[in-house]
Amino acid sequence: MAHSAGAARQWISDELAQSARAVAERAAAEGRARGEAVRRRAPLVLWGAVGALLLGQALTAIGAGWTDSRTAALAAAVALAALLTVLVRRHREHGGLLAPVVGEDGRLSTSRTVATAWLLPAGWLVLMWAVRLASAPDAAARHRLLAGFGLARGAGLLTVVAIACAVAVAAARLVSVRVRAGRQQKVPAECPRAGDLLTDDAGRGSFADAQYVLLNAVAVVFAAVRLAVEPDRLPDLPWGLVALAAVSAATYLAGKYAEGGRPVVLSVVRAREIGGLDGPVRTGDDIEIRGSGFVPPGAQPPHRLARTVVRIGGVDVQVPLVPVPGGFANPSDGVLVVPVPADVEPGRAEVRVITAAGVESAAYPLFVQE
Repeated sequence: MAHSAGAARQWISDELAQSARAVAERAAAEGRARGEAVRRRAPLVLWGAVGALLLGQALTAIGAGWTDSRTAALAAAVALAALLTVLVRRHREHGGLLAPVVGEDGRLSTSRTVATAWLLPAGWLVLMWAVRLASAPDAAARHRLLAGFGLARGAGLLTVVAIACAVAVAAARLVSVRVRAGRQQKVPAECPRAGDLLTDDAGRGSFADAQYVLLNAVAVVFAAVRLAVEPDRLPDLPWGLVALAAVSAATYLAGKYAEGGRPVVLSVVRAREIGGLDGPVRTGDDIEIRGSGFVPPGAQPPHRLARTVVRIGGVDVQVPLVPVPGGFANPSDGVLVVPVPADVEPGRAEVRVITAAGVESAAYPLFVQE
């Protein structure tokens, strides 16, 4: 039997792909186990936060005394924790407490998390004011409370919340439309991680996401401080901070629009080994496909790389995995090396790349010599 370098490479690639799939299945099982642990601990965290609020109020009430506002804040926290506990029970099969902030790709959504970070305190604030209104001793006290809840004072807070919610909806729609049109590649994640809020799908730091999260976190802290100083009024956010939030939201959406893209084939050449002769492309030869976008973000694990396919004419060719220290030399984001199978008819053929995300590149012509 004659040794075939191509057959040996394909055998090694198939073994690597099978091992990678087995490792990925175990990793997915571990991810599900971690998710189940998070779902079980979520009620404990919620009611632990209520207990921390009670302890903080008790400590700060020493000397100052217990007030109606403290009772209202605690009652609102209990009601909100009860509602979130019901949410955890209701959606325990879909992530529990994380269900509203996990995107369709299985990652934590930055825009949904930021919107939730504004909506939860706003809901707690409304519940607290409802309790205070219900327990107000007379009409004058109720009018005083309603005056602090006026639109003129809360316009800044309302604008920031509206911006965060609009960005969450717009980002989901933008990504969905681009993925369906093939203009953006999305590879699902094994499980949601906290780092998803500050990184892209490949785990690299994302400026658009990081600045959006950090600026809104600062704004939430600012609103909390204003509420602590003046508990009888809505937090009055300055319009300069509102403008910063709007600029941050626009930057985030622009980053979402600019990221990703479909694979592009720029050239296809015959891959010649060192010492080999130059010549036309024939069946059995290796071809080198040069371009960009062949490995979408999040497809770096080997079981994802093994799903990369090159279509030559009407024949689908699995891209072989070529391991190197620290990763794989093939496939890479800019170069793919595949053999031309014997089933490809001599003559003009079209070459297309299908990535792990299922996105297909435009056709590139190739002439196969007899």
